[in-house]
Amino acid sequence: MSALLEVRGLHAYYDKSHVLHGIDLDVPAGAIVSLIGRNGSGRSTTIKAVMNEVRHEGSIRFNGRDLAGLPTHQVARLGIGYVPEDRQIFPNLTVRQNLLLGCKPGQSGGRWSFDDMYAMFPRLRERENVPGGVLSGGEQQMLTICRTLMGNPDLIMIDEPTEGVAPMIVEQLGRLFVEIARRGVAIVLVEQKLMIALRISQVLYVIGHGEVVFRGTPDELAAAEDVRKEWLEV
Repeated sequence: MSALLEVRGLHAYYDKSHVLHGIDLDVPAGAIVSLIGRNGSGRSTTIKAVMNEVRHEGSIRFNGRDLAGLPTHQVARLGIGYVPEDRQIFPNLTVRQNLLLGCKPGQSGGRWSFDDMYAMFPRLRERENVPGGVLSGGEQQMLTICRTLMGNPDLIMIDEPTEGVAPMIVEQLGRLFVEIARRGVAIVLVEQKLMIALRISQVLYVIGHGEVVFRGTPDELAAAEDVRKEWLEV
């Protein structure tokens, strides 16, 4: 059976810099797939290429459809949600208004509602009428993920969600990711914290110098000491 997202021979470029060198990636429906590796390895560039935010070559297919040449907004409308590392909330809009902006025009009966978001993150309910710009970093991370879910994606790609947030928020995010997958939404997680990736992922890809240097389960990575030493440990 085909994966929901299939990437083959992906090369990506920033101006004259050749960043990705033939990435292959498969994301099954409802699975959590983590891309891990050191800073600058090409993890974030991989998901930016899927969204057509960087110049790239190779095959990217989502739900059987070729994404070649599609602008970013059309990729999103096909059912791919993207949470960038810089969050990109609207600071002058309230929490509720930010969430409303995540809903697609004419959308009804999606997997997620305001009550779902507030049940998972009660802090967002408490701050429903507060401008997004005054939220803490962790609260903003919650908000941007929830805003993306309100668009009812089949796949959500999340870039460094635990960077700079409190350990309590990291635990909440981990539980949220498991719940997202339980509801049938696939996740591509770009993550530097190995422990959370090992705990919640079905498959992990280790990216090094723009190439996949390891693909396997958490147990297989835990057993691959040579891979961890060469590509992950500082």
